[in-house]
Amino acid sequence: MYIRGRTAAILIVFSVLCSSLLTAAAFGASESIASILPGSVPASNSGDGLEDGLQKLQRAYRMIKQEYIQDVNDQKLIDGAISGMVEALDDPYSVYMDQETAKQFHSTLESSFEGIGAEVTMKNGRVTIVSPFKGSPAEKAGLRPEDQVIKVNGVSLEGMTLNEAVMKIRGPKGTKAKLEVVRPGHSEILHITVTRDEIPIETVDAQMLKGGIGKIEISQFAEDTAKDFADALEKLEGQGMKGLVIDLRGNPGGLLPAVLEIAEDLVPGEKPIMFTEDKRGQRVEYKSKLKEPKPYPIVVLIDKGSASASEILAAALKESGGYTLVGQTTFGKGTVQTAKDFDDGSNLKLTMAKWLTPKGIWIDQKGGTKGIKPDVTAKPPAYARATPPMPDKPLKRDMASTEVRNLQLILDGMGYPPGRTDGYFSEQTELAVKAFQKTRKLPVSGQVDQKTALKLQEEFLKLLRDPESDIQLQVAIDVLKKQMK
Repeated sequence: MYIRGRTAAILIVFSVLCSSLLTAAAFGASESIASILPGSVPASNSGDGLEDGLQKLQRAYRMIKQEYIQDVNDQKLIDGAISGMVEALDDPYSVYMDQETAKQFHSTLESSFEGIGAEVTMKNGRVTIVSPFKGSPAEKAGLRPEDQVIKVNGVSLEGMTLNEAVMKIRGPKGTKAKLEVVRPGHSEILHITVTRDEIPIETVDAQMLKGGIGKIEISQFAEDTAKDFADALEKLEGQGMKGLVIDLRGNPGGLLPAVLEIAEDLVPGEKPIMFTEDKRGQRVEYKSKLKEPKPYPIVVLIDKGSASASEILAAALKESGGYTLVGQTTFGKGTVQTAKDFDDGSNLKLTMAKWLTPKGIWIDQKGGTKGIKPDVTAKPPAYARATPPMPDKPLKRDMASTEVRNLQLILDGMGYPPGRTDGYFSEQTELAVKAFQKTRKLPVSGQVDQKTALKLQEEFLKLLRDPESDIQLQVAIDVLKKQMK
């Protein structure tokens, strides 16, 4: 969670800059960073040698200033010292941002921002996609949860902090980010080009499906999400909804007040929604305000891209609401961060607690249960992990590559049997491409040129969003129908 400015508001920030943050309390007035060097030091109750450590820091600072061969900016040294301390924690969610990075971080609180539209974290030393935002350039280009970005426009991200790497990924609308990506289960490095764009924050999509089944998809938890959710729910109820599917797949998190407000009106019996627990074992409880359960069953869809605030909602609905989770095990972010702006505009975010489910379970990847497991497992089809090819040269007969394999998976999912899915462009694959081109009124060459690739990408996204083709959604609907009166 991110605490905005110096207010006491409790916020979670979602953005491509860092993983969703969570906190239970705000800091007070800000302090000067530089004040730790020349002035007095707060007393330490732990006997950890803080005085000696700060004296050592002062000596190093003075040696550099007095003896280093080149002039060094004071702010650069201070920023480096704080960054080094935070990096020594080996915690991907604790981070120090200098003025410029913090400024860009704050810009993501607006109604829109410019970038590729993906939530990232640092995992095993690599920048890892938590989830691309729905409809974002990242999703359209084929980025998927657990993808590891190793290069951007030819620049290696190895050794960079999360914020440094993110600064390479972000950029103005219309510019391109050429990513080299390692995808679990793929032996070859993927080359994915994403055209940066303005990322609007539209987070709730609702529709009435066949049989009186309502579906509300929450892509993130933003400032207006709770209101938009309540409006959508009221509209579906007014249409005689008999059952509800809440889709949290690919939801990387967001504002805590939003998820709490939604959970308060869904979890019955005034039961717990979540707890926070600090290093001393002290817990803070958040409870529902709803007394009676909704007069219809609810099923929740989750997957590997469901993280942070979306995991809070999923766990609350499962454990306190008794509702069914369908899909895949979630991402697993169970720590709590506080964030503070310093007087000079820099920012420090620090893990200060765990968050626990209503049953007191810690779902974190490190030391916890590694996510929330569904009650009913439903895996997406093979093509859902495919990346639409955007080749520099046309894909054609007798080629063999990961791009060809992705092409085959997509063609197969769209009903054009390629004959094989091992990455070899066979005669049957060529026939499948020709069939696609013919039905889409493209030049029938059997080769995947840029025009065919763009059309393939467009049709593939339609397939992914088609409720009838959504295997996980169909499983959720089947579960829901058995519970409907």
